[in-house]
Amino acid sequence: MDKNKIQEKIMEKTLLIIALLSILAIVLIIGFIFLEGFPAIQEIGFFQFMLGMDWSPKKDIFGVFPMIIGTLLTTIIALIIAIPLSIGCAIFLTEYAPENMKKILKPTIQSLAGIPSVIYGFVGLVLLVPFLRSTFGGTGFNVLGASIILAIMILPTIISISEDALLAIPKSFTEASYGLGATKWQTIYKILLPAALPGLITAIILGMGRAIGETMAVIMIAGNVVEIPGSIFEPVRTLTANIAIEMGYAINLHYNALFATGIILLIIIMILLVIANYIEHKKKLSVGGGEL
Repeated sequence: MDKNKIQEKIMEKTLLIIALLSILAIVLIIGFIFLEGFPAIQEIGFFQFMLGMDWSPKKDIFGVFPMIIGTLLTTIIALIIAIPLSIGCAIFLTEYAPENMKKILKPTIQSLAGIPSVIYGFVGLVLLVPFLRSTFGGTGFNVLGASIILAIMILPTIISISEDALLAIPKSFTEASYGLGATKWQTIYKILLPAALPGLITAIILGMGRAIGETMAVIMIAGNVVEIPGSIFEPVRTLTANIAIEMGYAINLHYNALFATGIILLIIIMILLVIANYIEHKKKLSVGGGEL
């Protein structure tokens, strides 16, 4: 065996070990969460814990249903705000923006992804909360404010991946469309977006994961009241915020209940990912069938 083949084998085994270590780390983290959270679920009852309306650690009452609603509500509204803005920005970058503007916009968007979440929280606290308070009344700490901050935070992720998905489409697609007399917008709407749809769904999935898992900015903006909000102008507490706020002083059953909250969060994320991946798979099949 020559030197090049030996090096290739070494690199192959090294990469395999790295991949296995990554999987092992994920399995250990999930296993630890289930190990610490299962005693609370066993004592309280899974459905009582998941569907319970009250969270009162002093009385050993633990129900996370209001926080599940809060998590889903803030995430859905954030996606409703972020998806059109992100995909629109990606289309502008790939189809309309001149090179000089791309050189400015791309680093700016990438830098947004590196800003710590606490900075987004401070900006929301200083600018957004007073605006919501003066415009809509109440305290200003509410679902809408948290959703707007989350939408801004997930913009860079969705924009970057959507742009890559659009750039990956072969030039022959657009050339054929223009050859048939289609306008630029007709080409984008009828050809590019359907062809890039699996990649766009992937971008949305990753943005959704970021929104669900965000903690610090949500703590600072959402109001952290354990109740099902009657409107988007009322305060809310998410699952991640609940863990972060109370883990520092939790003991005994309360401690286990917070880990059980993490289990519920994992289950929700897994369900949403399965649904999103199923939709992505169906879209890939439909796009492939159209090309055939």
